[in-house]
Amino acid sequence: MELRDIEIFLTLAEELHFGRTAERLHVSPARVSQAIKKQERVIGAELFMRTSRSVLLTPAGERLRDELAPGYRQIQEAITSAAAAARGISGVVRVGYAAAWCGVLIIKAAEVFRESHPACEVQIVDRLLNDRFGLLRTREIDLQLTEFPAEEPDITTGPVLFREPRLLMMSARHPFAGRESVSVEDYAETTLITLAVPEQYVLDYHLPRRTPQGRPIQQGPVAASFPEVQALVAAGKGVWPIAQRGAEFYARPDIAFVPFHDAPTIDFGLTWLTDGYTAKVQAFVQVLLGVANVTVDQRAAARCRPQATSGSGLGLLGSGTTARSYRRLDLYYERTDVRQVSQALFQVDEGTGVR
Repeated sequence: MELRDIEIFLTLAEELHFGRTAERLHVSPARVSQAIKKQERVIGAELFMRTSRSVLLTPAGERLRDELAPGYRQIQEAITSAAAAARGISGVVRVGYAAAWCGVLIIKAAEVFRESHPACEVQIVDRLLNDRFGLLRTREIDLQLTEFPAEEPDITTGPVLFREPRLLMMSARHPFAGRESVSVEDYAETTLITLAVPEQYVLDYHLPRRTPQGRPIQQGPVAASFPEVQALVAAGKGVWPIAQRGAEFYARPDIAFVPFHDAPTIDFGLTWLTDGYTAKVQAFVQVLLGVANVTVDQRAAARCRPQATSGSGLGLLGSGTTARSYRRLDLYYERTDVRQVSQALFQVDEGTGVR
């Protein structure tokens, strides 16, 4: 029995319809019928019961299906794996992230990637907030989805995958907590938690020392991880700028989120070592871009209707005027329940990849 005939038999056993089987395999119904009759002659028994209204498997057909299917799948997987290996897409690709919503997108991309590249394992690594490029440079990860800017001579940046309105995270008891929105000039009236990172341009962009009008910003405690930031904010030790998604993923009753009405978006994209853009990294980047399903439709921004919140800690979107100033990106996780996503993230095993 030829491999094509096995494929025809298994497809007909699934579809139970000659026309649909032919359409699915891009052959004529006569070719399907001919292959089945040939198989029945070789086996010496009918494999299907045919009537004018239905097609059903006979006991002999059911047994043949059950015994052929596992072997056929192994053959297909071996062919796919060999083809991927020939293109250099095998082994392990290690992907890092810092924000939970970036991890969600990577998990989805990893699922899609493994379907087309089963010979290549995906490992997902949660990196520290204050170590933006260390894991790339030590080659512990191959690429990462992170916030921009990323202006390093040995690092290549990919396209922006999504732009998030910027919120200010603060204690629910903070004087700003009841506001509809805040300005970047309001930084001068509070204390800003900061990071111990060597890239000064990152601090200048996200955690500045002066407002655009030149007013000094009081520098608060230095944090190394996001849980530290949350604890400091909740204790009233300072405020922290955060992407809009943070209000959904990190909501808690002692923290409030208020949208900026004049701050730039927080942009997220891919970075990798310039000399580390291998075939498997390139393949994963292409899958991730496809999963992100980026759109630049300005009209989508008009659907945003942000509200400042306090007490509950659940910030929504920025003001209507602010939202229209952003390029809105429709990502798959906008249709995903945040609690389910959080549970999925906690199941990431940094040693073995996604479980």
